[in-house]
Amino acid sequence: MGVSEQNVEFPSGEGTAHGYLELPPRGSGPGLVVIQEWWGLTSHIADLTRRFAAEGFVALAPDLYGGATTHDGAEAMRLMQELPVDGAARDLAGAVDHLLGRPEVTSATVGVVGFCMGGAFVLTLAAQQGERVSAAVPFYGLPDVGATDYSGLRAAVQGHYAIRDRITREAVEATAEKIREQSGVEADVRFYEADHAFVNDERPSYDEASATAAWSAAVAFLKQHVR
Repeated sequence: MGVSEQNVEFPSGEGTAHGYLELPPRGSGPGLVVIQEWWGLTSHIADLTRRFAAEGFVALAPDLYGGATTHDGAEAMRLMQELPVDGAARDLAGAVDHLLGRPEVTSATVGVVGFCMGGAFVLTLAAQQGERVSAAVPFYGLPDVGATDYSGLRAAVQGHYAIRDRITREAVEATAEKIREQSGVEADVRFYEADHAFVNDERPSYDEASATAAWSAAVAFLKQHVR
């Protein structure tokens, strides 16, 4: 078990959450919530947060595990299964509040991007937060297709998924259809000839070509919609 990267704390319901915050080179910019994989707030997620900040965003990655990280699959599964969904929702809502309240954030809305487990949280958070989230970008993560209500979603959606993954193309397309039916939003869903977690350059599944293409598309999309 490792220790997560943290450099900021913010209110979460009646308590306090922690996270990793990076400012852009010019010191201000639109707000972006970066949601972790099931490994925790690892060096990879901190690196992605810095990369988004370098692109001009005030980027905040909430620590949903309260400090724990792991590189072991069984341990990651346990951490994810033990994560209280209502607690995660509070921390993520708190991250949105924190960004929109920071003087460095120039946007009236935030974008949300997440990976693996975080990709699933992207869509549920966007549905819960309504007009406060203007762009939702999930990477290879999907909430329960039947249980998620997207009627409150107002964000533009761009999803990035692997062809070779336990998350099937059929499930992704069913989710896009449900989003369309319930919110009227046409999700831009993209598939890559790669494996799950193809952006994670700390894992064997990393695919440089797919990661580069997806990153460029995601950054352009976020810059277009988060204002």
